[in-house]
Parts: sequence; structure tokens; C-alpha cells
Amino acid sequence: MGHLGFSYIGLIFLLMLTIPNFLWIRHQPQGYDFRSENKVLLFFERIGQVLVTCTALIFSDFNLRQWSLWTLWLIAAVILMLMYEVWWFRYFRSQKTLRDFYSSFCGVPVAGATLPVIAFFLLGIYGKVVWLLLAVVILGIGHIGIHLQHRKEING
Repeated sequence: MGHLGFSYIGLIFLLMLTIPNFLWIRHQPQGYDFRSENKVLLFFERIGQVLVTCTALIFSDFNLRQWSLWTLWLIAAVILMLMYEVWWFRYFRSQKTLRDFYSSFCGVPVAGATLPVIAFFLLGIYGKVVWLLLAVVILGIGHIGIHLQHRKEING
């Protein structure tokens, strides 16, 4: 269920998530419009964001510990977060179109939404914290759902 305490790994993951998003505010894709987003998906996304942020920070189970096979879950999560950073780098170097923003990366559809959701899910497995797993599912329904909705709109 998890042990209460600060998670520096959770903080690092959250920084890797939020810093590019703050940069994105000044580099939004041409024609970006959030007003048509499904309200139910938006509700799931917002609730999931709050829950994931809080949960990632308040359980010490995500911090480094002695090597075991469970460490492979953390390594996989880190790899996905690094892929997420590379996806952002690619986006910032692109023409910043809607297609660029909702693009796939290394076979992962709508990578800007999918990669961090999967990474946080794997972090939850590594920490054996069911609360993060539940929070990530809620976030994923909303966040990935919204991105898929937008991608469908631009692809016609």
C-alpha cells in the first residue's frame, strides 16, 4: 500500500513531466484549441493530475533501494521518461504543428501523453503502491483520451 514519506524519485519524475509543459505554453502548436475537449475526459485528466502529483511525492517507496529484480521496473520507467524528454526535444525542433504535437514516437501513439502515463504506472509497480497505479489509470483515461480525440480531429 505504501509508506508515507517524501519521494525524491517522484519529484524528479514530476520535474521531467512539468518543465517541458511549461516551455510548451510559449510553443503551442499552430491551431491548438482545447475548447472542444470532452468534459468527462477533462475531469478524469484533472483529477488524475492531482492524484498522481500527490501520490508520487508522498510515498517513499519510489526512492532508490538495494538492487533487486523490482529495480527493472524503475529502469523501464526511467527509460520511458527519457523517451518522453526526447519526444519533447523533437517537438520543440519541429514546425510545432498539431500533427507534431499528437505524433507517435518509437511506435508509441500520442507519445506526449502515453509515455509519461506508462512511466508513472511502472513507477507505481516498482514502488508497489496501488494508490499511484489507480491515480495513473484515472489520469491515463483522461489525458490519453483527450490526445486521441485531438489526433482523430486533425486526421479527419
